Amino acid sequence: MKTANNRLDTAINKLYTAFHDDRLHPECCKQCAVGNILDHSDTWKHFSDNHGSTKLNYIGKVNETFGKRFNGYTPSELLLIEATFLNACGYQLPLHFKNKKPKNPTDKDVLFNGLQAVIELLCKLDDSQNVMDYTKLFENLKTTKQSLVLD
Repeated sequence: MKTANNRLDTAINKLYTAFHDDRLHPECCKQCAVGNILDHSDTWKHFSDNHGSTKLNYIGKVNETFGKRFNGYTPSELLLIEATFLNACGYQLPLHFKNKKPKNPTDKDVLFNGLQAVIELLCKLDDSQNVMDYTKLFENLKTTKQSLVLD
C-alpha cells in the first residue's frame, strides 16, 4: 500500500521484505526492526546504553540536539521503534540475559506481532492511517452485504 509519506513507505517496504526474506531478528542490531530500516547498519545502537531502552545517552542526545536524522528518523524515534518491536515480540526490556524473552525469537508469529506493532507506530509517527488496520475491510463488506439484501 502506498501512503503519502516516502519515509513511511520506505520503512514499511524494508520491514515487509525483511520479514518475508527471513532477515528479521530481534536480537541482532543489524536485522532487527531499526537495523532493517537503517539498511542493516548498527550505528543506532550507540544512541542508548541498553538495547531496548528509549533513554538517549550522550551520543543520542547530541545527535538529537543537532537535528540529525537517519533515513528520516530521529534517534529518539529509532529507540522507540526498537523498543516497540522488542516488546511486541515478547521481550522484557531492556534486553538482558536474565530478562524474559520468547523461546523462539525467529518464529513467524513472534516476528509478525513485532512487525504489526512497529507498522502501527510508524503510521502514528507520520500521522497516517494504520495500513495494517483491516477493520475498514469488514465495514465495507458489511455495507455491501446490506445493500445486496435491500436490492
